Order: sequence, then structure tokens, then C-alpha cells
Amino acid sequence: MTSPLRRSRSRRVPSQIAVRAAHAVLGGLVAMGWLVLPLARAGADAPVARARDTGVAARPATTAQDGTTTGDLVPPLVAVGAAGALAAYGYGRRRRRATTRTTPGGDAKIIPLHELDDQARRLLVETDDCVRVGAEELALAEDRSAGDAIEPFVYDLRHAEAGLAAAFRLRQRLDETEGAGVDPAQDESDRREVLEEIVAHCREAGERLDAAAPGLDQIRALERNAVAALESAEARFREVAARIRGAEATLAGLHERYAPAASLPVAGDAEQAKDRLLFTTSHLNQARQYADRGDGAKAAAHLRAAEGALGQALDLANGVERLAAELDSAAAGLPAAITAAEASWNAARALPAEARAGLVGRLGHAEAVLSAVRHETAAGPHDPLDALRRVTEAAAGLAGAGGGDVPDGHGQALLPARSALAGAACFIGTHRGAVGSEARTRLAEARRLLGPGSVPLSEVLRADDLAREARRLAERDVRAYGNPSGGRGGAGAGGAVLGGILLGDGEGGPMSYGGPRTRGRRGAFFT
Repeated sequence: MTSPLRRSRSRRVPSQIAVRAAHAVLGGLVAMGWLVLPLARAGADAPVARARDTGVAARPATTAQDGTTTGDLVPPLVAVGAAGALAAYGYGRRRRRATTRTTPGGDAKIIPLHELDDQARRLLVETDDCVRVGAEELALAEDRSAGDAIEPFVYDLRHAEAGLAAAFRLRQRLDETEGAGVDPAQDESDRREVLEEIVAHCREAGERLDAAAPGLDQIRALERNAVAALESAEARFREVAARIRGAEATLAGLHERYAPAASLPVAGDAEQAKDRLLFTTSHLNQARQYADRGDGAKAAAHLRAAEGALGQALDLANGVERLAAELDSAAAGLPAAITAAEASWNAARALPAEARAGLVGRLGHAEAVLSAVRHETAAGPHDPLDALRRVTEAAAGLAGAGGGDVPDGHGQALLPARSALAGAACFIGTHRGAVGSEARTRLAEARRLLGPGSVPLSEVLRADDLAREARRLAERDVRAYGNPSGGRGGAGAGGAVLGGILLGDGEGGPMSYGGPRTRGRRGAFFT
């Protein structure tokens, strides 16, 4: 049986076992050919030798045959030597591979599988952060530059995004294989190759962004144009502050119209947005001071930190407004979804007895869900997104068993799934300093399943589950992270580190467009 990891591995990864086997077979065939050739030639020369035995020139013929026999020993010896050289080359190649696959400390040994796994997870997080920040800074550059000037950098970012998506896809397959209970020892070589490909994808993406970073710095020219960039950031600050005030009013309205659980995903977003604004205020002031002194490098560092915080403050405010619109849409579509689910339930009940025998559990579950949702909606404020999710899932179970179709191209199922995806993406993006690879992997898989075009209902429901799992895992990581600033760094610094605006682990400084090597290049000017 083919290993699940081998089936999921990219075809670009060569099978080293197959290459070694091909070398061995080729060497064996060459050796066999040269060994058989003298025997064939000897058989062909036998009649000539007998004919010569009847003549006068017997002695020279014997001498000639002796010379041929001696010469025929040379090709087999050459073949044996070639086969030995081929074997030595293969052994040396394996030795070189083993000695060049080293640990980060430089020891000449194969990286243990658990260390390779840790390295792959770390690179996924780093590369994901770089891609997110790259998109953010490119958007700022696009606002102030000609489109053709930043086009190469957009291309580099898209290339990095594609490599990162491939790496997340491989990571998801690894996690699914582990969850399926496959023996890790049985698939160790396959796991190693997949992990190495994840590392390769991430390193290639990071190197591409590293190479592009100096060019984008030239286009943005924050050091030379600090005053103009500051004016733009200050104008944006006023716009974001107004959006946050609107988000606070929207959140209060949600508390009045819906159950507390409905607005729970954004309960603290307005306060966090204000915390990012506090950090922005501090660093815009410092950027202005350094710009007035003519210190463009330090002004650019503080300005970049302020830009990152402003972007997250806007994301948090937009998240509140987005959820409010989704809750209103779900509340409006819920009656139609209940009606459609009831029609599916009636259709399933009308099936012949023998066809209905296997549906008893689904029918009972759907009836209980519909009854509970009708009771919740009649009782008062409720969570319409959660109610719509449960109704469409129940209807989907009946539709797959002959109870009709989910109406509107299962658009009603898409609304909860897309809401869960957007909420998880916002939470992970604004808390990325604490969120690990597992939550990011689930988010990437949910995003892939809900990609453009028609999406099968099964994938919609799967993406909904993955997005909610990503949110749960991210919240777990944030709870475990604690206070990232330890009370140091000034107003809002803890939220800035938690949000990945400032690099932690002693690197310091704001994140900028670039890969892992260049993303913290302004840290030296950040005081």
C-alpha cells in the first residue's frame, strides 16, 4: 500500500531509492554484457580452430587462439572495475549527502526528524509573517508610487505566496497523516522528504523577498521622504481613529440585537485597536522628532512601526463592522434556510420505508436542530450565524441521503464558513507574534478550500470546521504567550509585539518588507 505521505508529496521531489536502484541495475547489465561477450566469441571461433587443426599451420593457429583468449579477459576486468567504481561513487554520494545535511550548529550529521519538524514549523511562521508584512507595505507603496514601479515587487510577493501555500498544503497533509494514526517509523523517510520540501519552499520564498527588499526601500525612500510619509501617516491616523469610534458604536448595537455569543469573536477588538493607536501616537511623535533633527534612518524605523500598528488597528475596526454585516445577513436568511431544511426533512420522511431505514438518526438530528433553532429565534436575541450553520449542516445531511438539495447553490452554508475564515484570519494577523504554525496551517487550508469558483458543499463545511479550529488554536497560543513586553517598551509595546509589529526574541525593531534575513533591517535604528 502506498504511504499517504508519499501520495501527498510533490512530484518535484526525486526518489533517491529509485535513482540508486537504477545505478545498480545499469552497472549489473554492463558487467553481465562484458562477461557473456567472450563466451559468445569463443563459440564463434571454435569451428575455425577445428578447421585449422587439419592443416599444416596448426602451430600458428594455436598461438592465435591463445592470444584471443588472453585478450578476452580484459573486457570483464574492465567491467568489474567500472561496476566497482560505480558502487564507490554511489557510496560516496550517500556519504556526501549525509555530511552536508547538517544541524543549525554546523555538526556534520543528519538532522534528527524532530529537529527537522521544528525547523519546518519555525520557517512556516517566519515566512507567513514576511508575506503578510510584505503585502501590507506594498499596499502603502502603491498608494504613493506608480503602479509599474512596484510591479516587480508584487510579482515577487505573489511568487512567495505561492511557495508558502504549497508548504502549508504539505504541512496539512502531514498533520492529517499523524491524526490518522499512521506509524511514524514506517513513514519516516517519506516524512523527512516532505519536511525537507516544506523547508525548501519557505527558504526560496524568504530568499526572494530578501533579494527584493533593497529595491522596495529605494522606491519607498522613507529615509529621504520622512516628512511627506509622516504627513500621510498622520492623515491616515485620523481616519482610523474615526473608524474605531464607529466600531465601538457598532459593537454596542450588536449587544442589543443579538446574543452575547454572537459578538464574542470581536468582543475585545475595539480596545485592542485603541491600544494599537496609542502605540502609533508614540512612534509618530518620535518619527517627527528624528525627522526634524535630520536623522532619516531613525525616523523611518519609528514611522514603519507606526504604519504597522495603524494597519492592525484598521483591521480590528473593520472586523467589527464585517461581523455586524454578516450577522445581519444571517438573520435575514435564517427563515428561508429553516424552510428549506424542513422541506428536505419532509422529502426524506416521504421516502419508501426501506430507503428511509438508514435515515432514522439523521432525521432525528435534523428535527432536533430545527426545533431548537425555532425556539431560539422565538425566545429573543440569538446568534444567527451559529443558527444558520446548524440548520444548513442538518439540511446537508438530509440532502445527501435523498432529501433534496441545499438551495441557492449552498450560499447559506458559505456565509458562516466565510465569516469564520475572515474572523480567524483577522485574529491570527493581529496576534501573529504569538500564533504558531498549526493555527496558520488550518487557516491556509480553509482558505484554499474556499477559493474562487464553485465550491462543493462538502468542502464548504470542511473549510468552516478548519477555520474555527484555526481560531481555537490561535487563541490557545495567545493564552500561552503571556505578557510579551514584560512591562517594557512604552505605551502599547506589548500589543505591538503580540501583533508581530515589533520583532521579539531580542531582535527588536519593526518588521518591514523582506524575508527572514532582511525583515528586521531597521531594528538597528530603533531606540
